[in-house]
Amino acid sequence: MTEVQLFSTCLGEEFFPEVNDAAVTVLERLRLRVRPLKRAFCCGQVAFNEGFREEAKALARRFLDSCEPGIPIVLPSGSCSSMIRIFYGDLLAGDADLLAKAHAIRPWVFEFSQFLVDVLKVKYVGARFERSVAYHPSCHLMRELGVRDQPMQLLSAVNGIRLVELKNREECCGFGGMFSVKFPPISGAMLEDKMTTITESGAEVLVANDCGCLMQIAGGLHRQGSPVETRHLAQILASR
Repeated sequence: MTEVQLFSTCLGEEFFPEVNDAAVTVLERLRLRVRPLKRAFCCGQVAFNEGFREEAKALARRFLDSCEPGIPIVLPSGSCSSMIRIFYGDLLAGDADLLAKAHAIRPWVFEFSQFLVDVLKVKYVGARFERSVAYHPSCHLMRELGVRDQPMQLLSAVNGIRLVELKNREECCGFGGMFSVKFPPISGAMLEDKMTTITESGAEVLVANDCGCLMQIAGGLHRQGSPVETRHLAQILASR
């Protein structure tokens, strides 16, 4: 394997370009040629979740037209990976051509940590990060893709890192895309619980694999005046 396709996702493109840069750095250090999917922008998940199926289908078509089957497609996002791997089957069920394209690329779609550990069989990437870190597993990554141990395996191999336990870490941060907009009191209460456990952990940095979770948690910590920083896993692995 010499080449991968990188789908940056809309949140990554608009709000977390440093995450995409870090993912490229890690993949290139592993001697892979990284081809960005420049024509793709969004997987369509938000529109799909809100019932706007035609809009979601248009975004899925754009994504599928930009991909080449047979070359791994790596995403620094569990939620977008889940949308493509699991929910495209539902979304595109009435369009035989698009459904065939979705089935063709499905075996080649991997979340970032999943690709490193399960496909490349890599856990140590030469990273160094000398701070205390807690890990928050995102819901789609853990519950829909079944990616549980891979991020911690990668973090455990980082030189100088001090991993601390996050109490009830599998509880949702309350983001959920439009859920946080439509149900702010519930989302806010879930976030408060998450921030309490982060503070109690003593972590200097909170790590997650999804930009949605990072946006939610970072915003809450900032409003609280907390010194805890947030990072995507790719940023930790790119550190030297």
